[in-house]
Amino acid sequence: MNTEYFTNNIEVQNIIQNLKARTIYVSDVIDDEGNQYVDLVQEGGGVLGIALLGYTYVLEQAGIRFFSLAGTSAGAINTMLLAGADKINKPKTEKIIQYLVNQNLFDFVDGPFYVKNFLNAVKNKSNIFTKLLWGLWVLKYAFKNQGMNPGDEFKKWILNILKDNNINTSSELMKLRSVPEGLRIREGVNRTTDGLNPKLKIIAAEITTESRIIFPEMANLFWEEPQKVNPAEFVRASMSIPLFFHPYKVKTGNKDSRSWYECVRYKGIPPEESVFVDGGVLSNFPIDVFHNHKIIPRLPTFGVKLGDDRHEVSPVSNIPKFLMAIFNSARHVLDYQFLLKNNDYEKLITIVDTKEHNWLNFSMPDEDKLDLFIQGAKAAGNFLEKFDWEEYKSIREELTKPLLPA
Repeated sequence: MNTEYFTNNIEVQNIIQNLKARTIYVSDVIDDEGNQYVDLVQEGGGVLGIALLGYTYVLEQAGIRFFSLAGTSAGAINTMLLAGADKINKPKTEKIIQYLVNQNLFDFVDGPFYVKNFLNAVKNKSNIFTKLLWGLWVLKYAFKNQGMNPGDEFKKWILNILKDNNINTSSELMKLRSVPEGLRIREGVNRTTDGLNPKLKIIAAEITTESRIIFPEMANLFWEEPQKVNPAEFVRASMSIPLFFHPYKVKTGNKDSRSWYECVRYKGIPPEESVFVDGGVLSNFPIDVFHNHKIIPRLPTFGVKLGDDRHEVSPVSNIPKFLMAIFNSARHVLDYQFLLKNNDYEKLITIVDTKEHNWLNFSMPDEDKLDLFIQGAKAAGNFLEKFDWEEYKSIREELTKPLLPA
C-alpha cells in the first residue's frame, strides 16, 4: 500500500475533477496563489480518523487551506499533523497519508502480549474460554495501570513525525504557523485582514480537576516552560481513550491557584499530578472554539464529524449499554448545547458516513482504510457542492443585528 492507493482511487479523482470544473467560493480570505482559507474543527473517533484525511485531501485539492485548526482525539492527531507538516499555505494531507501507510496501526496496541491476544480474540470472535483466559490477565493489568496500553508507541510516532519536520518544541510549531505571505481579502469585499492570526487548539480532559483543557494555550498550567514542550505531549493527552490507553500523567508545573481559576474556574489547590484522558469525554467535537457570535466572519469554521450520532434512542437494557449511554451523553452534551444555541453552524458541518467500521479496530485491513478515506472524500465533495458562502454571511449578518425591545 502506498499514497497513490488512496489519492489515485477513481472515486476520489472523480470528486476532485468535478470540483475543479466548478467555481467555488468558501471564504473572503485568500492569498496571491488563489488559495481560500477556512478554519477547521475535526471530531474524535479512533481509527475512523482515516476518513478525516479523505475530507482534508479533497478540500486541499480544491484550493482550500486551513488557517486555524482544532480537534479532539483522532481529530487532534490530524490537527497536529496538518499544523506541523508544512506552512499554512501548503497542501499537507498527501504527506500525512504517507506517514499513515508506513505505520502499522496495531503497533499502537503496545500493552503486554496478553492485551494483544485478548483484543485479537475479541476481533476474531474466538470462543468464550479464550476470551475469558486472556481477559482475566488484561483485567488485572488494566486495574493496576488504569488502561490496557501505555500509548508510548503512538507518542513515539508523533514525536518522529514532528522531528522529521524540524519541530521539537511548541515555539517551533507556532513559528511554522505564521500568517501566510500574500494573505488578503477578496476583491470587492470591504474588510481587511487586520487581527487575523492562526490558532491551534487541541482538546483534552484533565480529570482530577474535571476540566476541559485546550492546548497549547493552557500548557502553562502543567509545564514550567511550556514553549519548550514537544507538541506531541498535547496529542498524547488528547487521545487517551479511557481504559484502552493509560491516562496521560504530568507533574503539575503551575501551583498558582489564581492561574487555575482564571483558566478553568477550578477553585481548589492545584493537583500534584495532572491526569489526562481522551478529550472526547468532555468535548468530542469542539466546534465552539473559534466562534464569535458578534461578528460576520471573514472566513468560515468548517467542522467534520465522524458518523451521525444522536439519531436514535440509545438502548439501556443491560449494564454495559446503560454505561455506554451515560458515557455518550457526557461526551456529546457540551458540543450539542453550542449547536442548539448557534444553529447557523449546521451550514458548516460535514458528517462522514463511517458505516459499520469499528473505531477501535487497530488491525483494520487496507480495503477498510480506503473505504473510510473515500467516505471522507465523498462528504467533502458533497459539502462543497452545496455550501453557499454568501448565504452563510447573510445568515450571520442577521444574527449580529441587535434585538428590538419587546
